[in-house]
Amino acid sequence: MKDAKRVFLKKGSCSNTLFYLLNREFGHTSSPEEQASDPLAGGLNATGHQCGMLWGSSLAVGAESFRRFGHSGRANAMAIKVTQHVMESFVTRSQSANCREIIGCDLTTKAGMRKLMVKTILSGFIYSKCFNLAKKWAPEAFEVALKSLSTESADIPVNAVSCASETVIKMGATTEQATLVAGFAGGMGLSGNACGALAAAMWYNTLEWCRNNPGKFAYTNPVANAMLREFKETTGGEMLCGKICGRRFNSIEEHNDFIQNGGCSKLINQLTAKLDN
Repeated sequence: MKDAKRVFLKKGSCSNTLFYLLNREFGHTSSPEEQASDPLAGGLNATGHQCGMLWGSSLAVGAESFRRFGHSGRANAMAIKVTQHVMESFVTRSQSANCREIIGCDLTTKAGMRKLMVKTILSGFIYSKCFNLAKKWAPEAFEVALKSLSTESADIPVNAVSCASETVIKMGATTEQATLVAGFAGGMGLSGNACGALAAAMWYNTLEWCRNNPGKFAYTNPVANAMLREFKETTGGEMLCGKICGRRFNSIEEHNDFIQNGGCSKLINQLTAKLDN
């Protein structure tokens, strides 16, 4: 983890950096999957929501959960639970889960992008807030993830589903890929923040884009940009899970019931149908 800044500089995005670092600590690498997390940086395609470090960490947690528990409800539940613990650690460190609040810039505007560039340059680039946060938090993230994954809990449901997993399954994902995104459920770890189904679909479609465009930086790939525009058209511009669903989920069981009773099915169907065009 001592090379976190160097890795960040090489990878180019906070999401890819944390996905790679945690994957490596677990003893694995998955280059295409890691690269496909690039558009999740900047708070989900630069919209300022959950920090890309959280999206990348959750993907790494999902990957390790699949390796330990296979494709199962328990693997989904562990990915969700561990993502919750990782998020708690991150917020303790950064005082917010959201990119916009951490960096103090609105990346949806040109002025915000310029402000970030100026702040980064003045800080000496590698000493910027994002680089320092990655270096300080990455070891904590891995420690929390490892401890949580290694702790069996009697209250972990064995039949957990994830809205994010259900989305990519409809898009043709493998069982492993579906488990990778399981922690995105309910706005990531059931937090009610930016939609996990959107993030999962964006990641999955970017994965295909990366395979067709080897060596290219995926952060601003046209597939992800188009997907975000289409999603906003569907939701009237709303991105927060809690507002889209009209509620937040207090447990995995509540989320299970919501999804199994058709909750968000219209949104997921519209999202995946648009992706087919």
